[in-house]
Amino acid sequence: MIDIKKILLIILVLVVKQAVIAQVKLPSLVGDNMVLQQNAMVNLWGWASPNEKINIQLGWQNSPIEITANSEGTWKVAVDTPQGSEKAYNITIEATNKIILHNVLIGEVWICSGQSNMFFPVGRVENNWKTGVKNYEEEIDNANFPNIRLFTVLTTASPKPLYDVTGNWQECSPNSIKSFSAVAYFFGRDLYQKLHVPIGLISTSWGGTKAEAWTSQEVLEGNPDFLPILENDAKNEKIYQEKLENYYLNLKKERIANNNDLSKSDIKKPRKEDNKTSYVLYNAMLHPLINYTIKGAIWYQGESNADQPYLYRSLFPAMIKNWRADWKQGDFPFYYVQIAPHRSQNPDIREAQLMALKTVSNSGMVVTTDVGDAKNIHPIDKQTVGHRLALLARAKNYNEPNLVFSGPIYNHMKINKDRIQLFFDYADSGLVKTGDFLKEFEIAGEDQIFYPADAKIDGKTIVVSSPKVKNPIAVRFAWKAVPEPNLFNKENLPASPFRTNDWDQL
Repeated sequence: MIDIKKILLIILVLVVKQAVIAQVKLPSLVGDNMVLQQNAMVNLWGWASPNEKINIQLGWQNSPIEITANSEGTWKVAVDTPQGSEKAYNITIEATNKIILHNVLIGEVWICSGQSNMFFPVGRVENNWKTGVKNYEEEIDNANFPNIRLFTVLTTASPKPLYDVTGNWQECSPNSIKSFSAVAYFFGRDLYQKLHVPIGLISTSWGGTKAEAWTSQEVLEGNPDFLPILENDAKNEKIYQEKLENYYLNLKKERIANNNDLSKSDIKKPRKEDNKTSYVLYNAMLHPLINYTIKGAIWYQGESNADQPYLYRSLFPAMIKNWRADWKQGDFPFYYVQIAPHRSQNPDIREAQLMALKTVSNSGMVVTTDVGDAKNIHPIDKQTVGHRLALLARAKNYNEPNLVFSGPIYNHMKINKDRIQLFFDYADSGLVKTGDFLKEFEIAGEDQIFYPADAKIDGKTIVVSSPKVKNPIAVRFAWKAVPEPNLFNKENLPASPFRTNDWDQL
């Protein structure tokens, strides 16, 4: 006999299941409180049932947008945004279900990425390396900027590219800013106070990570110079798996010996640092972001690559090229921080970062020799770093007139008998020193031995000499792990460490 109730129940389950499957879904980035890039074609995207029709109503235009999901159930549409303002909009996305995005602003959007000095939050965490920035209590109390919006990508790694991240947009407030990237916040705050348009900051960073973790597998495998990186990853994975095998073997033996009582076991499972492997952060924390339309990126990383600075010369530009290719927004602005002085670092990694200025188009570098800490790899003056990154954007992207955005950068030299004259970019207003005499200059002759040099400012140049070097051929400046240079331009921006030679010193 046919059980009508069972049949009706099955039909009801199927209908409910189909309705759930058919619901349009959005990635975490496309949500309440987000900022969309102004005066641009920005992407909205998500998932739905295959071939499902979707209606989108933008708060700033009258006509709705109608699109259809593809056969795999994904969809993406580019929409035109107006001039940024403090006006908040709603966006309605409707298919079988309806999603209303509230409090959406139009303004400027920046990706903020790197390792721990970018991750370093504004607030203090007790008994932790996250000590808080300089005057952190005051900074937190004053962080009332509802038109600055913050998105922090949850730290995670993946061997395969992902399509969504964990996180949500928040208005900038004393509560939300405590755990947010300090460099990103001070950069965004500076822009907001100068531009007076909403600022969206997407923080995606993880302490202790190398540039190769933020680069795609395809790019790393495509360059012979990077294959040793992948080979080393494979060796480390093999070692870890061997340790894991021994762990389970010993655990099994102890379980048998103690009749399954492992309460007194001192066997420890081997620890694996997922964020240390190549391309896993690109897959999990960058790839899911590439649909989101941005203005540019800021970057603070390099400490973990200091042991291979010559490789970083090609790896860092390759990573930037990788990002730009995937975002499909041309050579968007990419501004980065030259790592601060610290006893564990070396001058060669700063040189690799300096060299990127010549090899990477539309880039800029912030020098931090005056705000480092020899004993703390996480210096607490993040205000200066964020401000200097903002100078680059304000001058190069937002056309603020007569704004000097860089300290002196070595350009070329001239040898005049027993002296060398050094010429600099970004020194048009002149050079200045703090203290009685210029420090950290060294000079060498054909023997390639460097001696402390007498250095004097001559207009927009520096003249260097030493009685120990009669026929000089090279000069270097601030060439040590913890230099204390005192050369600035008149805008109080420090000169970058440099050397005029290319002698292999590693």
